[in-house]
This record gives sequence, C-alpha cells and structure tokens, in this order.
Amino acid sequence: MEPFSCDTFVALPPATVDNRIIFGKNSDRLCDEVQEVVYFPAAVHDNLGECLKCTYIEIDQVPETYAVVLSRPAWLWGAEMGANEHGVCIGNEAVWGREEVCDEEALLGMDLVRGSS
Repeated sequence: MEPFSCDTFVALPPATVDNRIIFGKNSDRLCDEVQEVVYFPAAVHDNLGECLKCTYIEIDQVPETYAVVLSRPAWLWGAEMGANEHGVCIGNEAVWGREEVCDEEALLGMDLVRGSS
C-alpha cells in the first residue's frame, strides 16, 4: 500500500514527562526515497546581490539565516520538517484546494519549510 498523507504532531506540557515538547512528522514519500537529516549552521550572507537556488526557482538571498536541523528528500532543496536554533519547528503538509494549479515553476511547500525553519 502506498502512503497518501502526511501528519505532523506536537505534544506539550503538562502531557509530557519533564515538561518536554515533542514534535514529529510522518511522510507520504516513497519508502525507497532517501531522506537526509542535515544541519546548516547560522550564517551572515554578504552576497545579497546573488540569488539562492531552491528546488525549481531562484530567490533573493537574505542577509542572515538561522541554524537549522532538517529532514528532507536528498534530491531537493526544501525539507519535510525542521527546527531552528530558536526552537521554531515546522512540518510540510499537503493542502488540497479548489484553485487551479499554475503551470509556472514556483517554490514548493517543502522549500517554504526550509525557509521558515
């Protein structure tokens, strides 16, 4: 059976031992797709005139990025889930809508996860 959905969960105190916060996510990616857990250190970028290559498009480089730990498919720039040095956690979910899909290349939801972490 192929997976068909993603779920993200968080458990908060007082429902956890020692007042810990637990964040997790499952993925509907194929079971043989390589998932990496990667770390990117915080950085100050002095190449503000340059563009940053995301999965399908390029965007302007921001002046500063936070340190992040990400779980992502090896082939793309974005991530399924991540957490930054300030404790902000985010997970990618499919959202179904009624609007027509644009034919132009754009940022993926997983690119937004990486950019938000």
